[in-house]
Amino acid sequence: MPAPLFLFLTGVSQALVTERLRQKGMDPGSIARASLKRGFQIYLLGWGFRLQEYLLGLPAAPWTDLFRVDILNIIGISLMLLGLLHRVITNRRPAAVAAMGVALAVAMLTPPLWTTFRPSWLPWPVESYVNGLARPWLFPIFPWVAFAFVGLAVGYQIFSPMGREQPFTVVARLAGMGILLGFFAYALDHMNFQLYSTYDFWHTSPNFFALRVAVMLCILLASYLWWRWLGGRGFSPIIQLGNTSLLVYWVHIEFVYGRFSILPKRGSSLLLATLGLGVVFLAMLALSLGRTRLKGRGAEVLGWFRNRFVRETAAGQPR
Repeated sequence: MPAPLFLFLTGVSQALVTERLRQKGMDPGSIARASLKRGFQIYLLGWGFRLQEYLLGLPAAPWTDLFRVDILNIIGISLMLLGLLHRVITNRRPAAVAAMGVALAVAMLTPPLWTTFRPSWLPWPVESYVNGLARPWLFPIFPWVAFAFVGLAVGYQIFSPMGREQPFTVVARLAGMGILLGFFAYALDHMNFQLYSTYDFWHTSPNFFALRVAVMLCILLASYLWWRWLGGRGFSPIIQLGNTSLLVYWVHIEFVYGRFSILPKRGSSLLLATLGLGVVFLAMLALSLGRTRLKGRGAEVLGWFRNRFVRETAAGQPR
């Protein structure tokens, strides 16, 4: 669920940003350009992250790892695609309907693009962006951008006038729709007839995609209830981590999966893994707090180090 949630929240946040920019009077073209610019920045950061992972993985890392389609790459591409949608369709409701249509089309096209109609004639780095070369640990356009388009449609519902006036009603309805969607996907999965000649539930099936969307809509309701009962009552580590999510994601990967992993890979007991999770959580929380407190104070921090260096240098000189 983490990767689908990343992309789902990308769409939700894009809906929020779009609504705010519209309220400020920004025209659709400027909104689309802002989304394209932010998406391209995230995409470039994805390349930077891959370069870092490649260098830290030397000499064992193959050079082809530089072209892996990672989650940051697909988040950037999703933002750019959402920006194009905003450029074509400017009104909230038609945009939400179009976003759901795109999500459905992507989910339905995923199985053949991974199997029977795989575009193997493309250069492999390009094909990897289409179907991840049929490797389930990558994040190609099909099916992953569909989660971002679902998030955009859901975000438009949350930030609509009714969503602002009756948030619980809107979120509860979305969760109810999610439950119905989950039962529908379950029923389709257990039918004797299958639409696709090659059916892989866990990697390409639209039914699995629908089930994950259903779970996310239920998580949305649970999150709202949690915020309604406990929100605004002191410090929230979850909100704090969310404020620096990109930094936390970037750093924690190395301590969980990378060369600096704090636990032995594929050899940790349940107790040891739980302990490691707690350590990583506290470490990332400390990193997030440090980033928040130092944001915008770079000159002040550098000045402190410079003054200390000057004082120590002066103290060491003969009188």
